[in-house]
Amino acid sequence: MIGLLQRVRRASVEVAGETVGAIGPGLLVLVGVQHGDGEAQGRRLLERLLGYRVFSDAQGRMNLSLRDTKGGLLLVPQFTLAADTARGARPSFTTAAEPARAKILFEALLSEARREWPDTGSGVFGADMQVSLVNDGPVTFWLEV
Repeated sequence: MIGLLQRVRRASVEVAGETVGAIGPGLLVLVGVQHGDGEAQGRRLLERLLGYRVFSDAQGRMNLSLRDTKGGLLLVPQFTLAADTARGARPSFTTAAEPARAKILFEALLSEARREWPDTGSGVFGADMQVSLVNDGPVTFWLEV
């Protein structure tokens, strides 16, 4: 499972002109599900997201996690993260999980996140989404579990 996390000042997701998820300061995470991923990878990704130290402490060092800052978490499904771009001028999605399986795993991750972190928002699996964000830093990390 892939998580492309971005430290944000704010972020939101719209579907058909309606805001379906929004946070203030925190993490926007684009989530890609690959073949072979299961709920264990989702739990591990969530653990890493909540504990990953990407927020600045009083000295300006990235020593604080989402748990420390009490920020928001916005999870957005994005199958294109699992693209194989090694050859040609068009990506291949052979490494991406089948959509039905990916949806189940994304929703399991989202459910677990909402249990553990109440300030969790999300995009809508399979929808045409417009994602807006103010990247803080910018700070962006690729996590793969």
